[in-house]
Amino acid sequence: MAFVKSIVREMPDGTKRSVFPFHLSMEGLQKAIICRYDEDYDVLVKYIFLCALSKNVIVVTYVVVSNHLHVILLADNGAAALAFGDEVRRRYSMWFTHKYHERKLYHKRCVDVQLLDNDYYLRNAIAYVFRNALDNSSNIEDYPWSGYRAVFSNGKCNVWTRPASSLSKRERETIFHTNDPLKGTQWLINTDGCLEPASTCDYHYIEAVFNNSQAFLMKAIGTVNCAQMELQLIDAPRTRMLDVDFFKHITMLSQRWFSRSVSELSLEQKTRLIPYVYRTTSTSIPQLARGFSLERDKVSEIVRRG
Repeated sequence: MAFVKSIVREMPDGTKRSVFPFHLSMEGLQKAIICRYDEDYDVLVKYIFLCALSKNVIVVTYVVVSNHLHVILLADNGAAALAFGDEVRRRYSMWFTHKYHERKLYHKRCVDVQLLDNDYYLRNAIAYVFRNALDNSSNIEDYPWSGYRAVFSNGKCNVWTRPASSLSKRERETIFHTNDPLKGTQWLINTDGCLEPASTCDYHYIEAVFNNSQAFLMKAIGTVNCAQMELQLIDAPRTRMLDVDFFKHITMLSQRWFSRSVSELSLEQKTRLIPYVYRTTSTSIPQLARGFSLERDKVSEIVRRG
């Protein structure tokens, strides 16, 4: 079970950075329906990419269904991935409130981010995302609100397209519901005004993860344990653990990351691990301090920097 190493990617702002894969999920308050009509799905998909542009992360793939969404993204740290998710939540909540005059669609814990830190976890997370599309359509390729069509497409769209960068200000406001500039993007929209995934997703990353084999990907989609992935990616991070269980959890991570127990970690290694635990586990500064045998002020400083 190999540890996922960073890769270098050119970011939306033009800089080249070492990035890691993350899974992001977002759902409505008490699992409320967040997309009622096709327009809502379309807007949410577009906000995913507008927010990735503004928060300087890369979308690998995504799926939007009626009451939640999943995104696999590349970011240089967890804080950037979470900032992206919070911005998607903020913008779509404003859209939903304006359209339906209903508030309190989301709360802070509606967004969860997980670092995909080994090959098995990464492949199954991607398969789980695509499985959500398959569960909402008889054919995975026919589900319109997923990035699946980008994979193994050679970057080609099977429909007439137009560059999003060519839209006028009025067209941007009508089609993208934004005044954000789109110059420099490679995005393509079809005759319905929807984004084409082959022009927006980093499908090369997925293809490399599955050894450039579409059969390997399809097998993973067909065999992924959805209940297990939902627990690992969504439910587990929201459940506050008792100290004894928390220590078992960080011990497991310490062994996976550094092949040593928590008590044997150097301060540098703790500084690397603590932000990940804070982002992916329902924990607190005092519990982190107890688990890693550090002063609370030191843990707070590490979390702020991470």
